[in-house]
Amino acid sequence: MKAGAGLLSAVALFLLVGAVSSQRPPRPKKPTKRPPPSRRPSVPRPSLPEPKEPTDLPPVIMGRSDLFEACPRVCTCTRAYPEALFCENHNLRSVPVVPARTHYLYLQNNYITELTAEPFANATDVRWINLANNRIQRIDKQVFEHLPSLLYLYAQRNQLKEVPAGLPTSLEQLRLAKNRITSIPPGAFNKMGNLTLLDLYHNQLSDTDLSKNTFQDLIGLMQLNLAHNVLKKMPSGVPRGLIQLFLDKNRIDDIPKNYFDGLSHLAFLRLNYNQLSDRGVPKSVFNISSLLDLQLAHNQLSSVPVFNSRLEQLHLNHNTIESINGTLLCPYSLEAEPEDHSLGPRLRYLRLDGNHLAPPLPMDVTMCFRHLHAVVM
Repeated sequence: MKAGAGLLSAVALFLLVGAVSSQRPPRPKKPTKRPPPSRRPSVPRPSLPEPKEPTDLPPVIMGRSDLFEACPRVCTCTRAYPEALFCENHNLRSVPVVPARTHYLYLQNNYITELTAEPFANATDVRWINLANNRIQRIDKQVFEHLPSLLYLYAQRNQLKEVPAGLPTSLEQLRLAKNRITSIPPGAFNKMGNLTLLDLYHNQLSDTDLSKNTFQDLIGLMQLNLAHNVLKKMPSGVPRGLIQLFLDKNRIDDIPKNYFDGLSHLAFLRLNYNQLSDRGVPKSVFNISSLLDLQLAHNQLSSVPVFNSRLEQLHLNHNTIESINGTLLCPYSLEAEPEDHSLGPRLRYLRLDGNHLAPPLPMDVTMCFRHLHAVVM
């Protein structure tokens, strides 16, 4: 009787558990694939405005000012070079106050747009200034009144439209290449007899900008670079003491017959990339006893001009030359050549490629010019 009651209790409990379990919600199945991400509509970003000068220029780089009391914070001073002020590559927009001790001033590769006199009030001992690769459009005349000892002024790659006025008479080198110079004011080089190098390469100078008196006071000038301008004529009144004259990449098509008379020291003459033809080149115009290097590449010459026996390098590549007559070029008769060949022509390098010539070089040329080491055809 007791056993039957226990069996009934077990059956009732089993039925009760089954009823309860049947009331639980089923477990959700794991998804086989991830749901696609919700995509937001793309909104176009507003374009950023182009930077404007000078408000958006890089911030000024602070240098080390703890070494000298007068050292500007925007520059760098070192005890190894106490007479130098290093302000290059500092993102400067103006010239800082230059300490009195400064002899060498580095200001290249900045954003300077003009030079005023105030920063140079105590800079009377400055001898060397590098202003290259800035954006200088104007230099006050009063700046140079504070620089009586200035020897070298480098202001290439700027935006100057004329040669600065009031240049100190002490100046020995003036570099103004790659500006926008279209004018040389009258008297710009007055009393500048100490100047030895004048570089006006890659500007916009024309014949009317160079008068016969422009260079008259430059009695000590040895190098004049007027290449890459818009000259159609040879510049007049060049100093008699010139050693190097560079006139490449102009529009010169004529050389006066007596142009080089009096240039007794001229050793290097460059007239590459002009419009010279046989008509515009007098027969013996390059027969200059002092000339060592003559460059006439990329012109319209159809014959080799006469040159002096002392010439060592001759560039005639990329002209229209069809033949070479060594007998006409040789400064002495090949039948009565001198016994001492060291006294003969000194030509060592000859470039003729880009013409209407085919190797080899004619025998009469090689027989005359015994010192030729390199010939390019």
